[in-house]
Amino acid sequence: MSQLINPLDVLQSISEATTSLVRRLSKSIVSVNSHMSRGTGIILNGEGYIATCNHVLQGCNEAKIGQGERMYTARILATDPYNDIALLKSDHLGDFTPIEFADSTKLNTGQFILALANPFNRTQPTATTGIITNPDASLRPWRGTAMENVIATDAKLNPGFSGGPLVDVSGKAIGMNTAYVWSRGIAIPSNKIKAITDRLILGGELKRAYLGIVSNTVMIPQELAEQTEIDQETGVMVFSVERDSPARKAGLTMGDVIVEFNNKPVTNFYDLPDLLTDEVIGKATKIKILRGEQLAALTIVPTEAEVERNE
Repeated sequence: MSQLINPLDVLQSISEATTSLVRRLSKSIVSVNSHMSRGTGIILNGEGYIATCNHVLQGCNEAKIGQGERMYTARILATDPYNDIALLKSDHLGDFTPIEFADSTKLNTGQFILALANPFNRTQPTATTGIITNPDASLRPWRGTAMENVIATDAKLNPGFSGGPLVDVSGKAIGMNTAYVWSRGIAIPSNKIKAITDRLILGGELKRAYLGIVSNTVMIPQELAEQTEIDQETGVMVFSVERDSPARKAGLTMGDVIVEFNNKPVTNFYDLPDLLTDEVIGKATKIKILRGEQLAALTIVPTEAEVERNE
């Protein structure tokens, strides 16, 4: 005869495991205070590097970081406004513990998560819990940009959670909290955080390509799609082209509908930012457009967009 499980024992076990996890992770996060706002930072390694959200630090060259009564000055080394990531450096993090990152490509809907933060310099972080509602969501638009491939959860994110870690049940960071919109917590995936901050720590620069257009998603009539033999229902219409821009030099004009860039389909406005990587800067790149009822191919040479870096 099977032994009955006491629900109270199960709840007690979950409670103890959760509080133990939060205590352990308290040494991996710090408060991040600028003259603009308060947020949280994630300890990346034992050399004093910290990741946080760019919007916490906008307009600043340095910030105060710490926990409890220990507050130190951290330099802002570099920022990536497009991905809302910033890199800080402090020389006073000897007893803090770097967080361990999980592979964010292996996340699943329904997965249990914790969101942690410490914007008010306390010795223990605050936390909320929930599940992943979409491991590959789109945030469109927000703070003047679109964020693709972000993690959406039902965990409540209070003011100051920006820059704090989103962790799995083992305590590994699967993302960094960046926003609470439409009753959803939004986090930047851990793989993106690691890729960007590792590159910045090694002294690399973040570069993004620039076209010089204003555009948005439009429907493509089925008859036109069949006539031009393109297998998509939407594209990106050009509403204006900046003077002396790569788009103007390539011959793009108002009314053109972009359907392909660098041999990859463009079905909506949010596809373009992910395709404008440093790999295409200064290189002749093919772009396919619908102009009137004809499919045309142009060659565009994207230039480099500005990304802030502080010395």
